[in-house]
Amino acid sequence: MNFTNEQLNLYLVTDRHWLANRNLEDDVEKAILGGVTMVQLREKNIDNDSFIELAKKVKQVCNKYKVPFIINDNLEVALAVDSDGIHIGQDDLPASLVRQKIGPDKILGVSAHNLDEAIAAKKAGATYLGAGAMFSTTTKDNTTNLSIEQLQAITKNVDIPVVAIGGINYDNCLSLKNCNLAGIAVVSAIMAATNISEAASNLKKRAQVIYD
Repeated sequence: MNFTNEQLNLYLVTDRHWLANRNLEDDVEKAILGGVTMVQLREKNIDNDSFIELAKKVKQVCNKYKVPFIINDNLEVALAVDSDGIHIGQDDLPASLVRQKIGPDKILGVSAHNLDEAIAAKKAGATYLGAGAMFSTTTKDNTTNLSIEQLQAITKNVDIPVVAIGGINYDNCLSLKNCNLAGIAVVSAIMAATNISEAASNLKKRAQVIYD
């Protein structure tokens, strides 16, 4: 899959906490129909076999709509299902090692919480950066918020696309204007919505000003 910056515009990170009795792959499809441009499957509390089984289902949905499919953190699962890429944090495997394992053509996303981490990730072979957390979030514990000025320093000094992440929603996303972002990554802003497609569509329209 040829990677473009536009594929980062509305980046969905999944969270089964919001599923209730629904299937994750069905919610992902609704989000894509609403305008999501990239999907990251994030699973922290299931075994690898279950992760692989779920990943195959979500990948099938993403492939149907030609939306890049990313695995969070788990290199074994990413390789097993031949995902379009993988996203890793600062506490996971080194980015340079992951790049070596997945090859030069796969998408490699790396979380960055400051400029030094951003520069190091770029040098290690990252395709894009996930910068944050921008706002308070329930998805991750013990996160320190990134200021708008810190975010701007990253996008100014690192020449790969940057996605902002962390507590971003319809109400606060416009504060990220003038940060030279390629996209926003969201979790509950879409996954927790009563109407997932509508939430994705509304957020994409509102956030367009961030990239223009």
